[in-house]
Amino acid sequence: MATTLNLIGSHLLFERNDEVLLGLRGPDAQFAPDTWHFPAGCCEHESVKQCAVREAEEELGLLLAPEHLDLVHTVHLLDPDNPRPLMELIFRVTCWRGEPQLMEPDKCSAWAWWPKAALPLPIVPYAKAALEGIAAGSTYTELGWPDGRPLSHRTALTTPKES
Repeated sequence: MATTLNLIGSHLLFERNDEVLLGLRGPDAQFAPDTWHFPAGCCEHESVKQCAVREAEEELGLLLAPEHLDLVHTVHLLDPDNPRPLMELIFRVTCWRGEPQLMEPDKCSAWAWWPKAALPLPIVPYAKAALEGIAAGSTYTELGWPDGRPLSHRTALTTPKES
């Protein structure tokens, strides 16, 4: 069997009181249009924490440091519409500077704080699974793998499909 490399995504869990920060992907976004999701991005030639720091500034205009990121959940995702498996790492941000701003309106049309008990719909399935796992004290979720939890009928990825 040929080796298939996994894409790695870095996701940011900003919490305030009993709320989480989520972004509404724009209607013309390449991935997950009109769907709520964590601030996130794919790792380029950088560590996953460096990716998170970069994405926070690019997407939200927020400044943070790698030492203020705590890995709280991992989702290993196999989507039938994407030829590469995805390893999604969710980091709780414990300290940041600034207020969320709409920095990439072509990709995200809004940022909003949502009560953990009343998340918006539609939401990216693996973001919802990660939040449920975190609430249950779990650090790992598999989605879409044989014998794993299935994906919803509306799979929403935030990572590019590659051949």
